[in-house]
Amino acid sequence: MAVRSATTTHSTARYHDGVWVLEEDEIAVEYPLTIFVNDEEFATVVCTPDDLEEMVIGFLASEGVISSYQDVKQLLIDTNKGFAYADLQYELKLEQSFYAKRRITSCCGKSRQSFYFFSDARTAKPVESKALVTVDACQRLMDELQQGSLIHQSTGGVHNAALCTTQGIVVRYSDIGRHNALDKIYGYCLQNQVEMTDKLLVFSGRISSEVLLKAAKIGAGILISKSAPTDLALTLAEELGITAIGFVRNGKMNVYTGTERVVTATDK
Repeated sequence: MAVRSATTTHSTARYHDGVWVLEEDEIAVEYPLTIFVNDEEFATVVCTPDDLEEMVIGFLASEGVISSYQDVKQLLIDTNKGFAYADLQYELKLEQSFYAKRRITSCCGKSRQSFYFFSDARTAKPVESKALVTVDACQRLMDELQQGSLIHQSTGGVHNAALCTTQGIVVRYSDIGRHNALDKIYGYCLQNQVEMTDKLLVFSGRISSEVLLKAAKIGAGILISKSAPTDLALTLAEELGITAIGFVRNGKMNVYTGTERVVTATDK
């Protein structure tokens, strides 16, 4: 699989303090990838064109199509044409009308919510995690996530997500769609059979209901975000046993649910 660049350049007129300067600006690439499952068109995902294998695996698991990496007999990705072909070990038995040719945009609105909850009922389970995190670790991991994202630093146009232990980042991904970044983590976990009991997620975007559900599907008991949560996300966090932490920045943070998992250094 050839790897496409996640960024490109564009001639840009910059204005600052009364002066115009013509420069080449680095821009995040928006790339449509159409996924076929057992030769049937499944969905078109608009994403950043790197780490596509992890994203496809994570997306299919999040949608309830597969439950393990071993369910995929073969995965071929044609980056030139924008097609991914996933052949499964079994026939796809769910109603085809549920899967029919959906386009999943890079935005974070109703484009996914219209069909999302059916698969959630089958794949989002309460999290059984005994992981604990200190306040200092929350701040440190968020700083490490943001400072280590070269694409975000050069374009400002992507979301960042990382799978972590309290000691540091295990793996990180970036994407124009926040859901895609989490799907890449999910795919990595399935491919590498990652044990989740001591893992947590650090994320740059808003904690929406969709993001919270993806954390549950991945199996992370702690979700740390730089931004705000929604009310539905916090309701789901309570139901699914997830610690939701938001506004982690500048030495401050809000713990909305699962406060028992957040400790001071002396408590741990």
